[in-house]
Amino acid sequence: MPKSGGSVQIRGEEVTEPHADFGFVFQTPNLMPWRNVIDNVLFPLEIIGRLDAAGRKRAHDLLEIVGLGDFHASRPHQLSGGMQQRVSLCRALVHQPTLILMDEPFGALDELTRMEMNDLLLDIRARTRATVVFVTHSIAEAVYLSDRVLVFSRRPGRIVEDITVDLPYPRSAATRYTARFSELDQRASRALGVIKDVPPSVEHGASHGGAHGALQGGTHGH
Repeated sequence: MPKSGGSVQIRGEEVTEPHADFGFVFQTPNLMPWRNVIDNVLFPLEIIGRLDAAGRKRAHDLLEIVGLGDFHASRPHQLSGGMQQRVSLCRALVHQPTLILMDEPFGALDELTRMEMNDLLLDIRARTRATVVFVTHSIAEAVYLSDRVLVFSRRPGRIVEDITVDLPYPRSAATRYTARFSELDQRASRALGVIKDVPPSVEHGASHGGAHGALQGGTHGH
């Protein structure tokens, strides 16, 4: 499909075709139902012609890291949504990419599983040192996972804020309740228009006026 305009460059070179050292994780796992877990993970190695003993060992090692070592022979329909997304993550990593592109991969998961996947991703990133570009509608998730957050406006999408996340590593659930995390979260929220500045008439008015209207909606936007 020809581009309509603009360009995408990585390492100073324009991207015009798929790259073997990129990995993708989509909103849904997109596992092949006729294949078991290990064969789904190995699929990228088949495509690029690198399916060897080292690749098979790496696939099994990745499944161990994500807690699915005992499920290598299972079919996708036997796994929960969170487990399927872990398999998808292993599939994206098995060929040792230097760049991983993730499009709202945890959006369909329940909150607890989503937080577990956030921690798993941070652990895997620390192990592989790969660069991750992660798209999410969750402000808290963006702050927790990132070193840098680019906040996009509504249509037409434009970058409205570029935030450096200086939270220390390793990060944990307690990180989400620190003052610095809250500051970064609020900065991104203001850029999206989720948090509106309180008008002086409200801020200094009667106590029953309070902060009504300070929060406008949820984490919609990009």
